[in-house]
Amino acid sequence: MSENLTLDGLSVALRALRVLAVDFGHLPAPHVDVSTFYPDRLKLSFHDDLSAFEAWREALGVDPDTVVYREQSAGGTRVLKTTADFAGAVLELTGYGDVHVPALAPAEAGAA
Repeated sequence: MSENLTLDGLSVALRALRVLAVDFGHLPAPHVDVSTFYPDRLKLSFHDDLSAFEAWREALGVDPDTVVYREQSAGGTRVLKTTADFAGAVLELTGYGDVHVPALAPAEAGAA
């Protein structure tokens, strides 16, 4: 599908991005991905800042129950992901953040 796609073929995702820029310009800037493989999909990702993901999710009115939690990098990175319809596009929000391992208490550290 992507081999003959023109820029106009990305208009749904780009239109959604334009609306987001106008209506939500005060929110943290995401990494933006528009792909010729999925021309009706707009991906916004937030690296090292799950609070930015949450700010966007809340501002867009995306139900928190639709957010999927998982971990990657051998459990070192938290990943939050959800999708929603927005301005005719499939909007995919993904947030990445470090998994904080609590420090061992002195008694626990000696027992190890």
